[in-house]
Amino acid sequence: MTKSKLEYETLINKSLLGLLIFLGTEIMFFAGLISAFFILRAGSPSWPPPEQPRLPIQVTGINTLILLFSGCTIRQAVSAIRQGRSKTTTRWLLATGSLGVIFIGVQGYEWVQLVKYGLTMSSSLYGGLFYTLIGAHGFHVLVAIAVLLTVIIKAFCNRYTIDNHTGVELCQMYWYFIVGIWPILYTLVYLS
Repeated sequence: MTKSKLEYETLINKSLLGLLIFLGTEIMFFAGLISAFFILRAGSPSWPPPEQPRLPIQVTGINTLILLFSGCTIRQAVSAIRQGRSKTTTRWLLATGSLGVIFIGVQGYEWVQLVKYGLTMSSSLYGGLFYTLIGAHGFHVLVAIAVLLTVIIKAFCNRYTIDNHTGVELCQMYWYFIVGIWPILYTLVYLS
């Protein structure tokens, strides 16, 4: 007995497969950056170098909690759409986006202050590594916010239902990725 083409196509969602492949490449990208961090740090007599400004550990710690909480809000959005509660879904998506914008805003403010204190990409290897690692994550958060904005617009237009909400779930997966990688970067860059 042969299966129809439709049955084979529904075994795995193409969008899900595409996102999983993309996230795999992103994990390798960040693994490469983290490996470079370890190598450069191991070759330095002291880390962070004594002449560099200290990073704002407490503010970034609170900002980390904000980003982690956004993982809870997007989970609530997916839970709500699975129950067919579209208005609740939209509210949770808006909360997630707001937390993401707050995270980026605090990061941006932090960068402005660090530049004022002399930490730039070209000031030292330490500065270059800091802005590359943290900037790569910040860029991914911006992309996630843009994706989330698209999902929010579709949610406002009632495009998601209890039976058709793949976009919300895919957005959640990408959001989890940016939330999950951040504590690793925070620990390595800010706390080590």
